[in-house]
Amino acid sequence: MRRFRISAISYLNTAPLMWDFEHGQVGRQFDISYTLPSACARDLESGAADIGIIPAAAYTLIPGLKILPDVAIASRRPVRSILLVSKVPVEKVRTVAADTSSITSVALTKVFFEKWLGGGRTFNPMPPQIDKMLAEHDAALVIGDPALQIDRSQYFTLDLAEEWIRRTGKPFVFAFWAIRSAALNEASPLLCETFQQSRDHGLAPANLDQIAREWAPRVGLSEADVRGYLTENIHYFLDPACLEGLRLFYRYAAEIGALPAAPEVAFLSSVKAAIV
Repeated sequence: MRRFRISAISYLNTAPLMWDFEHGQVGRQFDISYTLPSACARDLESGAADIGIIPAAAYTLIPGLKILPDVAIASRRPVRSILLVSKVPVEKVRTVAADTSSITSVALTKVFFEKWLGGGRTFNPMPPQIDKMLAEHDAALVIGDPALQIDRSQYFTLDLAEEWIRRTGKPFVFAFWAIRSAALNEASPLLCETFQQSRDHGLAPANLDQIAREWAPRVGLSEADVRGYLTENIHYFLDPACLEGLRLFYRYAAEIGALPAAPEVAFLSSVKAAIV
C-alpha cells in the first residue's frame, strides 16, 4: 500500500482513534497532518488528503467519498464538546456566532432552531473566541476542546447532542473516516481493519490512562474528566443506531436547506477494499 495522506482532527476526542498511528508501526505507512474538522473536509475535497476524519455534513458536500465502516465520533448522551452558549434563554436567541471550525454542528444548530424553535435566526461564522462571539451575538456555537473549557455556570448553555437525542431518540454522529474515490484502487484489503484496530487499541484502559495523562494539561481538565469524556460522552462506533441517527440528520438538514440532499451512505468493504 502506498503512503496514503491522512487528514486528522487535532481535538482530544480523536486521540483514541489515532492511537496506533501515533504509537505503533502503522503510523509509518501514512503521512499524517492535523487540523480542524472543517479543514479536514477541505483537504479531502481538494485532494490534499486521501483519507480524512470528516465532519458528517461534509459527506453531503464532497462527491465520491466512501466511508470506512464501524468507526465514528458520535454520542448517545450529552457530548459536552458541542455547545450553544448564550447570554439569553435559548428561545430568545436571534443571532448566533458559529464556530468556523465546524460544519456539522452548524447544520445541527440550524436544524434545532428551524425544526423545534420556529427558525428565523441569523448565523455568522467566527473563530471560537467566546467573549468576542457573545459581544456581537446573542449566542455562540462552540465545538471541540474550546467547548470543554467553557465555564457553563456563567451562561445559558445547551448541549446539542443531548438536545438531539432528547427530541429524536437517536444518537448523533459528528464525524467518521472517509476515503476519496481516486484512492480506492490503491487501498489495501486491510485498510478498514487498520483504522478499526487503532480505535480498539486507543480505547484499551491502559492506553486511555496514558491519553488522559497527556491531554489533561492541554485542555485544562483533570485526568478523570478527560477519561470520563472519552468513555462516557463520546461513542466511537458507527453502529446501526448511529446510522439511523445520521440518516435522520441528513434528512432534516436537507429539509431546511442547511445541507444538500445526502447520497446513500456507501462503505468501503473491510475485506476486499471494494464498495458495498
